[in-house]
Amino acid sequence: MNALQNSSTEILEADVQKNTGDLTLVGSLTQGALLRGKLPSGSKVWLNGKALDTLPSGDFAFGFGRDAKLHHVLEWQLPTVKKRASKPLLLSKREYKLQRIEGVASKYVSPPKTVLERIRKDNRQIAKARASKSKLSAFTQTFILPAKGPISGVYGSQRVFNGEPKRPHFGLDIAGPVGTDIYAPIDGIVRLAHPDMYYSGGTLIIDHGLGVTSTYIHLSSITVNEGEEIKQGQKIAEMGDTGRVTGPHLDWRINWFKERLDPALLVDLEVAEN
Repeated sequence: MNALQNSSTEILEADVQKNTGDLTLVGSLTQGALLRGKLPSGSKVWLNGKALDTLPSGDFAFGFGRDAKLHHVLEWQLPTVKKRASKPLLLSKREYKLQRIEGVASKYVSPPKTVLERIRKDNRQIAKARASKSKLSAFTQTFILPAKGPISGVYGSQRVFNGEPKRPHFGLDIAGPVGTDIYAPIDGIVRLAHPDMYYSGGTLIIDHGLGVTSTYIHLSSITVNEGEEIKQGQKIAEMGDTGRVTGPHLDWRINWFKERLDPALLVDLEVAEN
């Protein structure tokens, strides 16, 4: 299913669509959001003056990080028109929770020097997986939740481990027993399948096209392989308590290249706990 054709997500910029008949933009105009757009085939698109990749179908995507500035400009040029059209995008500012977590092993709060090279290697592998510019169109699909269970952590929250402030949390945490099945939220290709990274434990990254990737961490097992094409709803892993955790859960993340986005804006969270 194409999210730009059939989705419960509100279609934004209806005035643009009405006035030009060309641009469709789906998503939430807020910090942390993934936006997915569509223009006639052959069109060009720019965000704040920077060209965006587009598919031959005219689909494209972009996202705004946790603390993104609020004012942006989207421009586009149709294949038969020389002049660019433009639309200002005003994001809503979000407030984030403070989350205190006790009982984290000290080696994860302040890692010893002996593991720093391991951490750097992990980070390089993650960065490489998220840098893909593939022409997959999977990102246009309507996302489903990868697992069911209580929501135990939310995007953007400032985390304090054992009383020590750390970087914000960039995922959606779904709690459950070790071994709980995890499913692909949309189609994609596996770019990283690592059984044991220092912080994230079992780690899986799936490419959905044009820089949109999803990440699944703290896994007890991974049931797909790097380079494998997967379909929405396919089992991809099992929930675990590996890496820096205080209990078993899935930490699910969405990226647009280096921009860390909020998975909760793409799905119905009421389904997670039912």
